[in-house]
Amino acid sequence: MCEVCCKANLDLIRTGLVTLSWGNASVVNRNAGVVAIKPSGFDYHALQPRDIVIVSLETGEVLEGALKPSSDTPTHLHLYRSFPDLGAIVHTHSNYAVAWAQAELEIPCLGTTHADHFKGPVPLTRQFRDNETVTDYELNTGKIIVERFDEGIDPSDFPGVLVAGHGPFTWGGSLQQAVENAIALEAIAKMAYHTQVLNSGANLLPDHVLGKHFNRKWGPDAYYGQ
Repeated sequence: MCEVCCKANLDLIRTGLVTLSWGNASVVNRNAGVVAIKPSGFDYHALQPRDIVIVSLETGEVLEGALKPSSDTPTHLHLYRSFPDLGAIVHTHSNYAVAWAQAELEIPCLGTTHADHFKGPVPLTRQFRDNETVTDYELNTGKIIVERFDEGIDPSDFPGVLVAGHGPFTWGGSLQQAVENAIALEAIAKMAYHTQVLNSGANLLPDHVLGKHFNRKWGPDAYYGQ
C-alpha cells in the first residue's frame, strides 16, 4: 500500500502536475479501514515508501509512520466516507485547472477529449464561507465538494472537481485511475482555455456526441480499449 501510494505521488511530479510540495495522493483499503497518504509538505524528490503515513479511515488517527499526514487528509477522508466507490484520490495545483478554479468557472465540455473523461462540464464548488475557514477548513473542503455532488452529480460520471479559489481533486477506483484523471483534467482545462482564447463564443459539444464518447468508454456497452 505504501509502495503504491509513494509511486502515485512521484507520478504527479513526473507528469508535471505538482510544483514544490503542492499536492498529494492517497489510497484507501476499505477492508482494513485505513488510508495511505503523503506526509505534509514533504519534498517529493526525497519521498520513499517508508515516509507514507497510514491513518484510520474512521477517525483519522495516525496508525503507522513517523511523519505528519498531509494537511488535506480530512478532505480525503470525508470524500472516502461520502463516496463509497472511491479507491484513491489525487489533489494538485496544476496550472490550468487552478486557473479555472480561481476564475470560479466550470470547465465547459467543448470537445470529445473532455467527453471521454467527464459526462459534462467539470463541476465547481461554491466559495468558502467565513466560518468554514476558521475551524476544520480541510474537512469543510470535503464537505463543500460533497455538497456540490449532492446536487444530482454522480462522482462516477464526473471523476473530479474544482474547489473555488483552490484547485482540483480527482479520484478513481485505483491510484492509477485517479492519477490518469488528474492528467486528463489538466489537459482538458488547457484545451478549453485555448479554445476560448481562439473563439470566446465556441459552441459546447452537442449532447449526442458527448454521450457517445463518454458511454463508449464508460457506459454499460463500452467498447473502447482492449
